[in-house]
Amino acid sequence: MKLIVLKTNLKEGLSAVEKAIGDGSAKLPILKNVLLKAQGNKIKLTTTNLELGIEKIVSAKIIKDGGITIPLSTFHNLVSNSDNEKINLEVKDDNLTFKTDNYEAKIQGIKEEEFPIMPKIDNKDSFIEIKSEIFKEYLNRVVNAAQVSEIRPEISGVLLDFQITLLKLAATDSFRLAEATIIDKYFKSNFKQGFKITIPLKTVQEVLRIFPDDQYIKIGIDPNQILFASDGLELISRLIDGNYPDYDQIIPQDFDTELNIKKDSLVGAIKLVSNFSGKINDIKLRFADDSKNLEIYSANSQLGENNYFIPAKMTGVGFEDVSFNWRYLLDGLKTTNSENVIFGLNGDNRPAIIKSTSDNSYFYILMPIKV
Repeated sequence: MKLIVLKTNLKEGLSAVEKAIGDGSAKLPILKNVLLKAQGNKIKLTTTNLELGIEKIVSAKIIKDGGITIPLSTFHNLVSNSDNEKINLEVKDDNLTFKTDNYEAKIQGIKEEEFPIMPKIDNKDSFIEIKSEIFKEYLNRVVNAAQVSEIRPEISGVLLDFQITLLKLAATDSFRLAEATIIDKYFKSNFKQGFKITIPLKTVQEVLRIFPDDQYIKIGIDPNQILFASDGLELISRLIDGNYPDYDQIIPQDFDTELNIKKDSLVGAIKLVSNFSGKINDIKLRFADDSKNLEIYSANSQLGENNYFIPAKMTGVGFEDVSFNWRYLLDGLKTTNSENVIFGLNGDNRPAIIKSTSDNSYFYILMPIKV
């Protein structure tokens, strides 16, 4: 293998694939490597940890086809710290020579044949195609509610619920749940029937990180894997085994109290009052029957206490001292796209809901804290 590549292109490619690197255990040290495969006028960079694999194609001037695997960390450092834009790479005797105008290094590699074969999905004909910017926007609205759970591994990711004309994304960590719905005017698909799959949280985070906004993503699945592909970039991942919980039964349908509040005012109030919250990040909400203001209160035995009043329109009955984790509350508010939000409550032991006054494609459910 012999080629010339621009530093900018190579650095971008390595950044795209670096998070799929394996732990390099004694049994499979090659998982710490990146596979470089030169052919035509391109280099394909590949990494995998056997659960997740990423391939990125980079333009280059290929003098001689070939391939090698080398330690990604070392190679990435050389590329990042090079002060030359033009980089020459050549493989001889399983060593990669890295050369610029004023620098040369030789990296010990491993034959490309020893690198794990990247899996392929069996179903190559059916797909969902969606603008990356839109898909990432909706993923971002739910991903904060996801958390890896050893006790309940089936919820350790994001549910993708395809219903032909709707694409629902949902995530929960048992204390909160977020759901976002994408209608079919934003995507196209030739799947003939619906399906539900759970995408691992790390995979979702990588999709959000590496796919550029100005491209379309094609999504393909088979029973055990999911593929995300765009121009020059592919990510393939195993799916989470087990059925995602049927959460419809916990979605509140009516409320003792509904508050209509300016979102930015509520966000600002929570940030201010949270400075006096306790170890469990708790703040209290109160609304008297004869009031026109929501009171947000927190106290700390070592710091003191504070409260904040913001205007709100109330429907229903007032309430006292309903506690929430303020960080979780902010997560739900920040991903709600409207000037005003509806905050529905049912006392201190049943789920509350946050939703937009103008956009029914998203809601966020949060359990109060029992203090």
